[in-house]
Amino acid sequence: WRAVFRYTDWTGERKQTQKRVFITQRDAKAWEREQLIKLQGACNMTLNSFVDLYFESLNGRLKLNTINSKKHIIKTKILPYFGDKKINEIKATDIIAWQNELMNMKDKDGKLFSQTYLKTIHNQISAMGKKESDKEMQIWTKEQYQKFSEVMMEEPMHYYAFETLYWCGIREGELLALTPSDFDFERQTVRINKSYQRIGGEDVITEPKTQKSIRTIKMPHFLCKEMKDYIDMLYGFNDNDRLFPLSKSALYRAMKEGGKRAKVPKIRIHDLRHSHVSLLINLGFSAVEIADRLGYESIDITYHYAHMFPSRQDEMADKLELERSA
Repeated sequence: WRAVFRYTDWTGERKQTQKRVFITQRDAKAWEREQLIKLQGACNMTLNSFVDLYFESLNGRLKLNTINSKKHIIKTKILPYFGDKKINEIKATDIIAWQNELMNMKDKDGKLFSQTYLKTIHNQISAMGKKESDKEMQIWTKEQYQKFSEVMMEEPMHYYAFETLYWCGIREGELLALTPSDFDFERQTVRINKSYQRIGGEDVITEPKTQKSIRTIKMPHFLCKEMKDYIDMLYGFNDNDRLFPLSKSALYRAMKEGGKRAKVPKIRIHDLRHSHVSLLINLGFSAVEIADRLGYESIDITYHYAHMFPSRQDEMADKLELERSA
């Protein structure tokens, strides 16, 4: 039996994959079901299928020798144990049993694996489940950002782009999709309802990250004035033209060079969003209020930024003491 699976990938391109030499029709249909589950990104795909997606995501991001090293460890030390298991069926007890077996394994010279190598193997299974958002959160203080913004004044388009990112806390893709029609200077608001992506060498405007991401943000008066001045200085722009016709890589380079000149710590562009949240927390706003501005659920703000909120344990204890005595 031969199975052919046709699908539309994330760029909208029609693709086809196939596999030959299935002994039974049942085996061929099982392979087809697994391809569909993998395409949907569901947690009931097998680890074998997830690893295929994982290595696809690494192409272009890591050096080839690094990818090959990962492949060797995953295919020889992890997949033989978990490859056919569904991701949502792998339990902690399975991991423990696997670790115990590794500790008793020997290399080609008959020696037990070193602790360093065992840690390297374990790190690979951890890395597969690590999301981009799990990277260490870094922020600029208001003073650090102001040093950076002073340097960026030499490049007006970049200056206004970073002003919007820092003082509104919007995502990079949301910034690059902004048009003059998104601004209401009488109400001092900017509307977020789309995102910019570069797909297949073309500029593509897509839906926002989530439905919650569609929102209207109130700008501080100074930013409203700055953005009006910026739009007024643009020549030949239509209401639906991108205000910042930049690529994400160009924005990254500008931030990297500007940060060096300003002598501030190196952070990612997305960390400006974290910096905005930190500023709002220091100003005394609640998780619910911040979530509404950033297009988050309040529980996400609480989860990701809990360490930034000031502790009120002493105040709670004092009020409970008064309540008990009343």
